[in-house]
Amino acid sequence: MSKLKTAVIGVGYLGKFHAEKYAALEKSDLIAVVDANAETAKEIADKYGVKALTDYHELLGKVDAVSIAAPTTMHHQIARDFLEHDTHVLIEKPITVTVDQADDLIELAIANDLMIQVGHLERFNAALMDLSGTLETPTFIESHRLAPFNPRATDVNVILDLMIHDIDIILDIVKSDIKEMRASGTQVLTNSTDIANVRIEFENGCVANVTASRVSVKTERKMRIFQHNAYISVDFHNRELSIYKKGDKEIHPGIPEIVSEISTYDNSDALNLEINAFLDSIHHGTPILVSGEDGRRALDAAIKISALLKDT
Repeated sequence: MSKLKTAVIGVGYLGKFHAEKYAALEKSDLIAVVDANAETAKEIADKYGVKALTDYHELLGKVDAVSIAAPTTMHHQIARDFLEHDTHVLIEKPITVTVDQADDLIELAIANDLMIQVGHLERFNAALMDLSGTLETPTFIESHRLAPFNPRATDVNVILDLMIHDIDIILDIVKSDIKEMRASGTQVLTNSTDIANVRIEFENGCVANVTASRVSVKTERKMRIFQHNAYISVDFHNRELSIYKKGDKEIHPGIPEIVSEISTYDNSDALNLEINAFLDSIHHGTPILVSGEDGRRALDAAIKISALLKDT
């Protein structure tokens, strides 16, 4: 298998980890990193023995695949430029600022037979990936994504910062159109919504109650899924999957025993799995796990929730 020439655009907090993975993977030949801050670009480039650039245009037509970890406002233009130069793109979430921009990239990728993968990293959390054999038709979902305040991501509200992860996962597992959404939230430490709760009702009857906060005193990333005869808990933070089902016996007349199965995944590296899957899809032409369409769908819901909160 020939190596793909790769690069990372934006090597700040997230991008530097992308560079680390591309440099280590056998199927990748990391040739450059790009950052508007020349010192940051040089620091990461020197670490992996690659070229440091401040202008991504110098790479157009020279790489097979890129990760885009620049600010969200730049995603559309950077991705468009690379797609126009025969380059596959992995774009950190959210895919773009607007749905129209996402549609533009998706159409361009299809026209040029290229891949777009969106960096919804929790889809590669081992606890979630091991859920597929158990999940049937969810009827109620509750999720909590809580984090202490971090000034790094205050350019967007908590919906686009944190909740969008759970929105993406819920839309993927419910597989039904949204019927109605109701939302409440408030500003606490920034000029955007910092804590929010959303109730999503789907056409198939499933209901999701979703809470996200970036002003919490603790870190929690947990989703609870209820379906006929089963309760499933996915702890993203601790990478733990707990499944509770009705057993064949009764502990009392009319009361079934509960059979539990708890799995932990201590050594899982979600970002490595994400980038590896991206490169595999390019090599083999297999479907992208988190496609441009998935990113667009999550963004559309997140924007509509923000509008309900009057935070756009």
